[in-house]
This record gives sequence, structure tokens and C-alpha cells, in this order.
Amino acid sequence: MKKIIAIVAGGDSSEHDVSMRSAAGILSFMDTEKYECYVVEQRGSLWTVHCGEETVPVELSDFSFTVGGKRRRFDFAYITIHGTPGENGIVQGYFDLLGIPYSTSGVLVESLTFNKFVLNNFLRAFPWLHLSDSILVRKGETLPDTDETLRRLGLPCFVKPNAGGSSFGVTKVKTADALQPAIEKAMRESDEVLIEKMMDGTEITCGCYRAAGGEVRVFPITEVVTTQEFFDYDAKYNGKVDEITPARLAPETARRVSETTGRVYRALDCYGIVRIDYILTGEKGKEQINLLEINTTPGMTATSFIPQQVRAAGLEMKDVLSEIIEGRF
Repeated sequence: MKKIIAIVAGGDSSEHDVSMRSAAGILSFMDTEKYECYVVEQRGSLWTVHCGEETVPVELSDFSFTVGGKRRRFDFAYITIHGTPGENGIVQGYFDLLGIPYSTSGVLVESLTFNKFVLNNFLRAFPWLHLSDSILVRKGETLPDTDETLRRLGLPCFVKPNAGGSSFGVTKVKTADALQPAIEKAMRESDEVLIEKMMDGTEITCGCYRAAGGEVRVFPITEVVTTQEFFDYDAKYNGKVDEITPARLAPETARRVSETTGRVYRALDCYGIVRIDYILTGEKGKEQINLLEINTTPGMTATSFIPQQVRAAGLEMKDVLSEIIEGRF
């Protein structure tokens, strides 16, 4: 009997539609000889299963659905919700309660990696990692003094939602009078906002996953080159970027980035596909590797970073996904 796989997508953030595109990508990659796959769309308390032209509700008490008069229960959840509740541990807790295996890390890791400020301060415990300085602002609190903030972080600096993705609500602040409006913009996406010191350098991203037998397999690195002010939503989803895989790095730099990616993955005890974004600063070949962000449910359309990196590694997406699924049984 084929395992019944739910590709869980949607979510309650601005990334809902991006997540649905990732679900379509994952569905196209799945090995249909092994698995019977359905996209499950979540928005608030409404969960539905896409069964061809038909959409049916999910029975949340046991994560099952009824189609053609037959009750079916999912065996596995491949989570591709970007943002809440799939990238912050909430959905993982639900599946833990039901005893249903899933594709991502557990509740603690998901919660930790989703909160950029908390994650950065946790990672500072590892002396081999470099991270940008930042200040946290919470909704309802007095906004920070602009002069004091900019003395510490400088200009330009970045203002971004502390819990969010796809560059929604992110502003590159170039002048002092633009800081407060940028904070207000980010507050529309998250109750907490991060003001972060800008690092000027080469942006790269590197994915990895835990393969069969527990080996952490790191993919080739992608270099991100955009004509935009930064790698914003327009660059990510409207083609205003060059994505070069493998990245144009000195061999020693590429080795160090790959090693760092694997060390971070193991240090956090991650599971599933994780993508880590970095900025390289300093002299070429001797760059400092600065960690920007950890994505535990990265984009999975045909043109997303991870499928590019998997192809560059000489692997098949269907095999990688199958390893992730079978690793939970």
C-alpha cells in the first residue's frame, strides 16, 4: 500500500500564496510510484484537501479526510507553510499530538529559528559563527531613540519583521527620518521588529538535509546577485535576480561555507531540508562568513534555490523527498 502524504501549505501570513506555489512544486517532485499525495491547504481553522477538481474538509481530530465515500488518514505531513503556523512550531505540535510524522524539525527548533532575534542570540554561543548586531522593538513599547539606534547600527540599516519571510515588510533604511516609518511598516507583518546592522558583501545561500543513515548532506552554494536595493520580494519572485549555482567562490571559501552549514544544522539538531543564508565580507578567498537567516521550510518551486542546488549536486528531488519521508519511519 502506498503511504498517503499530505503536502501541508497555505498558512496565516502574507506568504500564503507563495506557500501554495511551493506545494505545487513539491507535488510535481514526489515519487508517485511510492506515494499517494494531496495538497492540504490551511488558513486559520479551515483545512481542506485538494482532490483533483474537488476540495474536501480535513477531519482535524485524526488528520483524515473523506473522498468518494471512503475515509482516508494521512501517514505523513510534508510541511511547506512559510510563516505561521508551519514555520514556528505550531503545526508541528499538532502533528506531535496525533503521532503523525512530518518533514521538518521539531517544535523547539522551529520556534527558535522563526524568531530571528532569539535565534541570533542563541547562535552567539558558538564562537565560530558571525552575526550582525541588532535591536528588537515590540509592539506597544516606546519606539527606540533614532539617534541612539543609528549610532549603534549605522546607516544604511535594515528593518524587518522579527517573525516573517519572503521579505514582506522589510525596508533598507538610508536616512534617519525613514527609520520610524520602516518600523511601522514591519509592525504590520509582526508584533516584533528587528533593526539590523547592514553587512555589505556577497549574498549566498546553502541548503542541506539529513540523508538516509543520518548523514547531513550539504548542497552546492548559490550566489545571489540582484539589481534591487536588496533581495526583496520583487527580486525573489519577479525574476529581478541572478542565481548562480554553484557560487563563484574560492574553493576554500566554498569549503568553509559548506562546513558551517552542516555544523549549524547539526548544532540545532534539524531535520528535513534547511536553507541558510549568509553574507560574505572581506577579502576574496578569506571572507568572513556572516549568518543572515535560517529557513526551515524553504521555497520549493521548480526555480527555487533548493531544487537548483539539488540538480547541481547531481541528485533528483524525488529521491531527496523520499529520503526525508522514509527517515521518519
